[in-house]
Amino acid sequence: MEDRKTIAIKDLNIKELLDTDSKPADISRDLPFRKWLYSWMLDPAIPGNFQRSFDKWIGILIVANLFSLIFENVPGIYEPYKPWFEFFDLFSIAIFTVEYLLRFYLSAEDAAFQGKVSSRLAYVLSPFAIIDALAIVPFYLVRLFGLSIDLHVLKALRILRLLKIFRIVIPAYYEFAALNRGRTFRQKIHALIFDSPYGGRLQEMFQLFIAVWVLVSVFAVILESVHGISYLLNVEFVILDAVAVGIFTIEYCMRMYSCVEEPGYEGTVMGRWRQAKHPSTLIDFLAILPFFLEVFLHHLLDLRFLRVFRLTRLLKLTRGNDATATLVKVVSREWPVIAAAAFIMILLVVLTASLGYLFEYEAQPDKFENIPTSIYWAVITLASVGYGDISPVTVPGRAMTIVLAFIGIGIFAIPAALLSSAFSDELQKERDELKNSLYKILKDGVIDADEIHTIRHEAHRMHLSVEEVNALIKLIQHELEKEAELQTLPISTIAQRPELAVEHYKSLISDIRRLALLTDEAAFDAAVKARDSLSASDMALWRQIQGKS
Repeated sequence: MEDRKTIAIKDLNIKELLDTDSKPADISRDLPFRKWLYSWMLDPAIPGNFQRSFDKWIGILIVANLFSLIFENVPGIYEPYKPWFEFFDLFSIAIFTVEYLLRFYLSAEDAAFQGKVSSRLAYVLSPFAIIDALAIVPFYLVRLFGLSIDLHVLKALRILRLLKIFRIVIPAYYEFAALNRGRTFRQKIHALIFDSPYGGRLQEMFQLFIAVWVLVSVFAVILESVHGISYLLNVEFVILDAVAVGIFTIEYCMRMYSCVEEPGYEGTVMGRWRQAKHPSTLIDFLAILPFFLEVFLHHLLDLRFLRVFRLTRLLKLTRGNDATATLVKVVSREWPVIAAAAFIMILLVVLTASLGYLFEYEAQPDKFENIPTSIYWAVITLASVGYGDISPVTVPGRAMTIVLAFIGIGIFAIPAALLSSAFSDELQKERDELKNSLYKILKDGVIDADEIHTIRHEAHRMHLSVEEVNALIKLIQHELEKEAELQTLPISTIAQRPELAVEHYKSLISDIRRLALLTDEAAFDAAVKARDSLSASDMALWRQIQGKS
């Protein structure tokens, strides 16, 4: 793999570094047509061609065929839309036929079949080609030659289309095996479950597989609440839920088994206990818990109400959502201010509800019959969404409603503004941390495999474009060049040249900012107090650089 080598900074190509498929393939137009077409469409050794996109769309079509086969067994769905199902089947056969013929035609250029007596015959007899043929041959035998095939047998043969997905999975598996050669079984499971340099495309496929099943299972829970659909697909929903729980249970067990390989979770017992307490792992547990409680305790308690908690599976998608993690950090950091705003809001609601009950009870006792009912009115008025089902009729009550509506705009604006500002600050802090990481990576002049993975992961996590990362790296390289130049000059020489003095000052400020970013604030303050080594003006300058004043 290209990531296993060390790259000199001067030879660094940021676009290739962040996305190996972003650079268009360099394929000569002077090649023979067959060789040229194979290079663009099917050659896995050429980065930037259409091979991965071609396989991806074929894979999507295969999965769509699976759902088509499932719904064909439901008369209530199949019969009204039978022409559409037939059209989709024709479309699928057409695509799979073109794919088969294309692979057959280009097999002479495939290294796997070269050197054979007949490359095309070798391709036809290969396992993948046999699967491809079985996916389309039954259709032509029935439609073109009028061969009578039992309907159940025909559907069983159509299921073989699913085996085509292995054409995509197996190369990813070989890549995964190469990356993890010599590693233990638990380390391989860790590479499949957790993000690491050893996961490769197979880890991405596994995460996509879990995400698809999350969406399918949640969509099924939603449709199950529709009586008409639930009546038609009751058995299918039960089977789908059992399969989904099986998949999520296996994933949970794999995560708990391999988590001890993750930094910070070492230890057979305590490491797994820390992992089990992690919010994302608790979500994984809650995603499967309702199923097992209902299975094992249904004879003791009526636990059907737990089925709605299957919707918590949707929270599993937050594991790969970096924006959610950033929002959690922001809320944690700004929680004291948010809590104060919430306290004021609760105080205002209770006070207003009490006054509303006092003013309106005699005029409309059926609407403002007690303070809890008045709290409902106060909340929807404070939120400026008044439904109109409860509204005051007295002059004091209406006057108070007007004031409450205006206050509500400001009350809700305060937390929103705080979160927005804090979110922006957190993003800037993360970018500063990325800049500091890049500074350390680039300082030695080379980038190794782990550093490449770090840059790719952080750029993807922060949704930075290639141009943004490139600009950041160029800025750091410029700073390093200036720093190297200034280190060779004495302070007296620098002071005599204002342009160098400015650059030296910027370099020092940049170093202090990096120091402030990496230093624990509480420990720094304790060390200053213990040694009394900084003056009040020095501390004021430190706070200003930290952005605390």
